[in-house]
Amino acid sequence: MTTAKKTTTAGRQGFKTGEAVVYPAHGVGRITAIEEQEIAGYKLELFVVSFEKDKMVLRVPTAKANSVGMRKLAEPELVKKALDLLTGRARIKRTMWSRRAQEYEAKINSGDLLAVTEVVRDLYRSEAQPEQSYSERQLYEAALDRIVREISSVNRITETEALKLIEQSLAKSPRRAKSEAEPEAEGESDGDDIQEEAA
Repeated sequence: MTTAKKTTTAGRQGFKTGEAVVYPAHGVGRITAIEEQEIAGYKLELFVVSFEKDKMVLRVPTAKANSVGMRKLAEPELVKKALDLLTGRARIKRTMWSRRAQEYEAKINSGDLLAVTEVVRDLYRSEAQPEQSYSERQLYEAALDRIVREISSVNRITETEALKLIEQSLAKSPRRAKSEAEPEAEGESDGDDIQEEAA
């Protein structure tokens, strides 16, 4: 039976089965199917997105994919820009940790590769630097996991190889050991950066 209600790829916003995509709150997943379900008398077309590492499956209405922030993988040029961003100087605001943690969380869940990369750059600690608090470490690892998965998918390399690329970029960044040794003035100058980002 041929009906006029044949969904075009435009209705699916260019996404197709088998494609790796980024879902803001969960990172890289793969569209395993496009299903139609009837909910309260309405037919709804859904992307079935599988997050293998997290053993999770998400169903996203095709019409809402863009509005929820689902996107295609970054282009290779953007991945290169992200790796370059890691070689820059960390930018730490002189605000209460709780506020900074919220900002980092928002960046991680934005799904924006460069925003997530900034979190990795700002929370990275080299061997010679002081230990991270538990909450800093959690945010750092969440952000790192997101960019590792995306870089490995874009560059078609293993996650271990992607992690090596990221670590090589971080190793080139100017470490801020001096400024971290100084006690941080909490809440004094909201929004000021300790250091300027190298242009």
